[in-house]
Amino acid sequence: MESCVDKSTRSVDNPKNQMEGRDVGNKSQSNQWPLWIGAIALCVLASSCKPDDSPFKAENESLRKQLAKQESVVTSLQDGNKVMHQQIDLLNQELRDAKKSAESAKTEAKAASDNLAVQTAQAKKLSADVQKNAAAQAAQNIYVEEKGAQTEDLPRPLSTVAKMTEDALSRNGYHIKVSIKTDQKAVYVTERKVSPPASLEVAGSRNQYVLSLQALPSNVTRLNVKADFEKLAQGGRLLSVSAEEVAEIERSLIREINKALASPSKT
Repeated sequence: MESCVDKSTRSVDNPKNQMEGRDVGNKSQSNQWPLWIGAIALCVLASSCKPDDSPFKAENESLRKQLAKQESVVTSLQDGNKVMHQQIDLLNQELRDAKKSAESAKTEAKAASDNLAVQTAQAKKLSADVQKNAAAQAAQNIYVEEKGAQTEDLPRPLSTVAKMTEDALSRNGYHIKVSIKTDQKAVYVTERKVSPPASLEVAGSRNQYVLSLQALPSNVTRLNVKADFEKLAQGGRLLSVSAEEVAEIERSLIREINKALASPSKT
């Protein structure tokens, strides 16, 4: 019983102790409020101090768009540059092909020109050979009958005598109708001419010459002169002509040729 009384007495008789216990609890709670208030204040402060990144985000987005646009432009430029290089390579190849074709055409043209020059030279030589052979054959076929003709061996080469013969015929009004010359022989046939006064023949006569020149050794040329001389009477009637008269006409032409050969200015 005492113990119960004591307990009761302690609990009733000791309100101070009870108050002290409550004060301790209230004091402990009072000490925790500042901590909570400080934590909340720190959170608010931290929330209020956090920077607003919305302008940077917009700027970054704008920069990303610009970068994407620039990358697209760069890609387009690279593609265009690639196409341009391909076109340049194609043009260079076409240029090389054209240059090669031009060089080939130039080579072919030069070969054709050289071939044409060779063929032209061959044609000229062939033509000259044909003419020479034809002249030689014609000269062989044209035979000037020595019988009844005047013949004289002249101590000059064939080319010189031929030149002086042509000059003498021209000075006396004779036009050469046929002229055949080779290295060894020359033949002249003149047109028939009516002789005026003061000519090789007597006035009122007609004449035609056939001359043959033959090259001999030691630069000697044999000259044969044949005249077809006729005398005309009034009305065109032919008169008889003696052999001596014809021979004199032939000798007169030989004298003219010798005179030309003796002239230093002409030979």
